[in-house]
Amino acid sequence: MSDTTAATRPPEPDFSAITAEELLAYRDEENRFRASGAARKVLGEPDAGAEIAWQEIALPGRDLPVRVYRPAPTGDAEAAARTDLPLVVHVHGGGFVGTAVQCDWTNSHLAARLPALVISVEHRLLAPGSPLAHAADDGWDVLQRVVRDAARWGADPARVAVFGESCGALISALTAVRAREAGLELKAQVLVNPAVDVTGTMFDHPSMAEYAYSPTRALPLLQFFQRLAVPPGADARALSPLYADDLSGLAPALVVVPTQDAVADHGRVYAERLSEAGTPVRLSEYPGAKHAFLTLPGVEPQARAAQAEILAFLRTALGQ
Repeated sequence: MSDTTAATRPPEPDFSAITAEELLAYRDEENRFRASGAARKVLGEPDAGAEIAWQEIALPGRDLPVRVYRPAPTGDAEAAARTDLPLVVHVHGGGFVGTAVQCDWTNSHLAARLPALVISVEHRLLAPGSPLAHAADDGWDVLQRVVRDAARWGADPARVAVFGESCGALISALTAVRAREAGLELKAQVLVNPAVDVTGTMFDHPSMAEYAYSPTRALPLLQFFQRLAVPPGADARALSPLYADDLSGLAPALVVVPTQDAVADHGRVYAERLSEAGTPVRLSEYPGAKHAFLTLPGVEPQARAAQAEILAFLRTALGQ
C-alpha cells in the first residue's frame, strides 16, 4: 500500500442505500486518499524521530499487514539494537473504511517520544461477509503473536498496552477483556471516541440524538456500521464491551471523549462501568472536539493536547 500517491477524496456516499459494490469502490478511493501525500495537510506529518514500515504477520489462516513504528536509530549501536521497547498495539478507526496510515502522526509520535514499538493492525474491514468478529479477531491475534515473539520484535512482553480510536477503540476494548481472560497482562488501554455498543441500544443515548446530523451526518453512517458489524444471527452483546459480564481486573484505561460526537455517551457510560467494576479509569473530555479529532491535527486544534495526554498516560503506565 502506497502512502505517497496523490489522490482526490471521494464524496461521501448515501450510507442508507449503498450497495456492496459501491462500498468497495468507495473504500478503495477513500483509503487511497488517506494514504496520500495530499491527506497530510489534515492528518499531520509523521514524527521524524520514528521509522515506519509495513510488515506482514502470519496468523491462523491468514497473513495480515501491520504498520510498524520504531524509534529512529540515533547512531548509538546499543540503542539501535534495543530489545526492551514497550509495545503498543494500535487499531485505527473507520470500521468499514480506513487504514493504519491515517494514524501515522500519533503513532510515530508515540514511537519516537515514549519511546516504544507501535504496531498498528490493518484489520479486515467490515463488509458483507466480513463482520466485526473478524476485525476483533485480528486485533487479538496480532497482540498474542507479537507478545509471543516479543524478543524477535525487540519488545518487552511485560510492558504492553492497547490503543484504538472509534471502531478501533471497540476492538481494543474487546482485546483488553480477552487478554484478562487469557492471563495476558496489559499495562494500559487507551480508548479514543470509542463506540462500545453494537446492540439494539446503540442509539439510545442523548449524544446520538444531539449529534445525529451535526456536525456530520453520523446517524446514517453508524446505522450502516451496525448492519455490517452484526449480521443477522450474530451475538451483538458479545461484540459490545459495554455489556461484558465482568469488567473488573482490566488494564487501567484512559477514555478520551470529544464532546461534539454522536458516540460521546458510549465513552462516558463505558468509563462509568469500568469504574463501577473497580478497573482504574480516567475519563477525559475535549469540549467542542469532533469525532476522529485525534487523527485530524490539521483541522482539529485539540488533537495535539489529546496526543500529549495519551503520551503522558502511556509513559506512566509503561514505566517510562
